[in-house]
Amino acid sequence: MTNALVALAIVVGLFGTIVPILPGALLVAGAIGVWAILTGGTTAWAVAIGALAIIAAGQLLKYLVPGRQMKASGVPTWVLLIGALAGIVGFFVIPIVGLVVGFLAGVFVSEAVRLGTVKGAWPTTMQAMKSAGWSVLIEFGSALLAAALWAASLVLVL
Repeated sequence: MTNALVALAIVVGLFGTIVPILPGALLVAGAIGVWAILTGGTTAWAVAIGALAIIAAGQLLKYLVPGRQMKASGVPTWVLLIGALAGIVGFFVIPIVGLVVGFLAGVFVSEAVRLGTVKGAWPTTMQAMKSAGWSVLIEFGSALLAAALWAASLVLVL
């Protein structure tokens, strides 16, 4: 029963990495942590620590990789900050997709103002969309890898 509830929490967490409703990767880590507490033993704690390390690395990389891509393409920091602020507002205004929509709208508008043309803002907005995609992919991949570690431990130990 415990394993089924942990598996359900992991599936919800994986879904949360794709659709930013829940802190997906953190939910996966939390579910595996709770499983380790309830299961006990060296193997369970090794799996939990490994899963936490994988997710922590993913959380770090999901900001570093897209940020470097944006910097390399010449996007100013203040444009990213406006995009981030607009994303936060969007999160509360538009359910489910507001964070992404707000971020992209903020980047587009601030670039249009900076460059003085709407047409010139599209390349930066496209780069922001690619970077946001990489961020989601990295988070999903790390959560999926942690979930696979947990599932493998169930198969190998039980």
